[in-house]
Amino acid sequence: MTRMYDLRQKEIVNINDGARFGFVSDLDLDTTEGRILALIVPGPGRVLGVFGRDQEYRIPWKRVHKIGEDIILVDCETSKVLVEHEE
Repeated sequence: MTRMYDLRQKEIVNINDGARFGFVSDLDLDTTEGRILALIVPGPGRVLGVFGRDQEYRIPWKRVHKIGEDIILVDCETSKVLVEHEE
């Protein structure tokens, strides 16, 4: 069993290009079906990362390739999972 706390402690790495997205900050859940739709990771910061974030990585759960002890391997195109931050 994996808990949200455990997911937040693992770095997400893209197996396509080796990009490191960072660590899970939130989950997109389907509460009617009881399943995870996507992992949400803060995107690159604006103005040297000091003044908040405009974008986030929304990695579809179906793109999770493997959950290891220290990392989560995903198989996706970085440009397609970087989206505007939803408030």
